[in-house]
Amino acid sequence: MIKDITIGQYIPADTPVHNLDPRSKIIITFVFITALFLVNTFFGYIYILAFMGIALGLSKISPKYLFRGLKPLVFIIVLTAILNIFMTEGEIIYKLWKLTITKEGLIQAAFMCIRLVFLITGASLLTLTTSPIALTDGIEKLLNPFKKIGVPAHELAMMMTIALRFIPTLLEETDKIMKAQMARGADFESGNMIARAKAMVPLLVPLFISAFRRADELAMAMEARCYRGGDKRTRMKQLKFEMRDIYASIITIAFGGLIIWSRF
Repeated sequence: MIKDITIGQYIPADTPVHNLDPRSKIIITFVFITALFLVNTFFGYIYILAFMGIALGLSKISPKYLFRGLKPLVFIIVLTAILNIFMTEGEIIYKLWKLTITKEGLIQAAFMCIRLVFLITGASLLTLTTSPIALTDGIEKLLNPFKKIGVPAHELAMMMTIALRFIPTLLEETDKIMKAQMARGADFESGNMIARAKAMVPLLVPLFISAFRRADELAMAMEARCYRGGDKRTRMKQLKFEMRDIYASIITIAFGGLIIWSRF
């Protein structure tokens, strides 16, 4: 289960999606997520599925690997579906005591589950095709105009990228600690919810200690290299929009327009 989380991981490759400017990929992801919250029709989700399929095909990321990241979130997806089924008012299909299942609830539950699936896979595709350094530079460049109002663009970009970068590291550390605890007789799978929560205590304590130690080591390494934030910082690779980024942006704008058109 721990190894199934794909957000924050990066797979290096030479594909049209990998070669896009990180700024264009961030903007495309933002438009994609915005479209997810705007769509409210069956055909709208068909358009999103087609867009996602094209992006996945161009990135050459295995769909099996991408959708593997949904396993740790199955509980949240199922809970969202249940809440929508029983909490949405409308035409009653079935009633059991005080619980009612409505037609509108079933439709809303299906749409919300599909929306969550695409949201997770879309975010995962961004990190899988963009290196942490490129992601940092892209976020910083996009936030640069807000420096005039006092927004620390470089610091925010660095914090977000470090957080994403440490997800796979912490997951690997969690897996090691779980195996070590299980070798000592710990049981993380049997029992009810309360028993499982208590069993997680021997896991969380060393995990927090390891996370703080890694954070301290990272701070010392950055200080030893005379890191001084974004002031007068140079880059080996300068970001530059190319024709492929323009084409990708045009396609994304057309996609956004198609989603808005599908609402009417």
